[in-house]
Amino acid sequence: MADGTGRFLCIASYEKGHDFLRQCAEMGVKPTLLTLDKLRDAGWPREALEEVATMPSGLSAEQVLNTVSWMARGRRFDRIVALDEFDLETAAEIREHMRIPGMEISASAYYRDKLAMRVDARDSGFLIPEFCRVLNYDELRDYLVRVPGPWLLKPRAEASALGIRKIHEPEQLWRALDDLGDRQSRFILEKFVPGDIFHVDSIVSEGKVVFSVVHQYGRPPMQLMHEGGVFTTRTVDRGGRDWKGLTALNAALAPSLGMVRGVTHAEYIRAHADGRYYFLEIAARVGGAFISELVEVATGLNLWREWARIEVANLRGEQYIVPEARGNYAGSVLCLAQTAEPDTSAFDAPEIVMRLKKHHHAGLIVRSDKPDRVQQLLEEYGIAFTGQFLASMPAPEKPTA
Repeated sequence: MADGTGRFLCIASYEKGHDFLRQCAEMGVKPTLLTLDKLRDAGWPREALEEVATMPSGLSAEQVLNTVSWMARGRRFDRIVALDEFDLETAAEIREHMRIPGMEISASAYYRDKLAMRVDARDSGFLIPEFCRVLNYDELRDYLVRVPGPWLLKPRAEASALGIRKIHEPEQLWRALDDLGDRQSRFILEKFVPGDIFHVDSIVSEGKVVFSVVHQYGRPPMQLMHEGGVFTTRTVDRGGRDWKGLTALNAALAPSLGMVRGVTHAEYIRAHADGRYYFLEIAARVGGAFISELVEVATGLNLWREWARIEVANLRGEQYIVPEARGNYAGSVLCLAQTAEPDTSAFDAPEIVMRLKKHHHAGLIVRSDKPDRVQQLLEEYGIAFTGQFLASMPAPEKPTA
């Protein structure tokens, strides 16, 4: 901070992180946004930005590094922040090249690469659905004999349920690998474990989870991605087994993979067969599908803003103190809609606190001090949304937002 002003370079391949950028500016740090040419005119909070720089899609990591190095000739960047999961490795490479503090390449793999995070979590003693790297065919054959199907063939570096294939018999796997060709080593094979899926969203400061909140999905995200339907998620009972068990599990796992400071979005499954919790995946980012808004409605904490506060505190050598959180319960219902701007005004329960605005989507967030009431509303609204709004389309091969 040669001139006394901190500067962050924030990289985003998708439009997100507005509150992070605003919080930086409000704290006296000047953020520069590096995004794609196609997002030049997106609704970024330009009043908070020192500059918006854009680049073409499809640049290699080296080309992005060269772009940032050129930008740094005229401006000193104190931190490099990836606002989106898909920029995590690029940001880590830039940090290492420029010797800027933050998560390095090796640590970023544990929050990006599904194989790396599974190996490390398993070696640290956490339960994982049995998996096998897609590399050595003898190893795969042994796995297929030893671990009963069905199995899931998962891309190692995609977000959410994108690109996952359900495999029912060995021959189906070999045909899928033939189709993938040289790309097959970028996948893992994992036992399909039926169960209830949860997500834990947390704040990590100096290697400790200082805040977390547990939510349960309605239908599993993979099922929604491939079959369509209405997405729901709700805060679990704070006095129940799921809250206590997953809070403790996440507090141990999230920083064990190398996170020093930031936010995480982790997913776990409670298996129907044995009732135990298995780790599925974790990301060093704020959850998508309006999960940030859901967390804020339930707790009062905005994860984007708290993430910015952590980064600024570290830059200034200050201690981050997490605000006191509320103990409400919240739930969201969201679906792809047939009309561009669906009208949800007919839903008028007093617990509705937010109507989600997204092109060709219908969505609501509800809040109550009773978890059963939230669950009841989501069940009712899930059925109603299916009849009134729901549209369907093939699962995308790549993320769209």
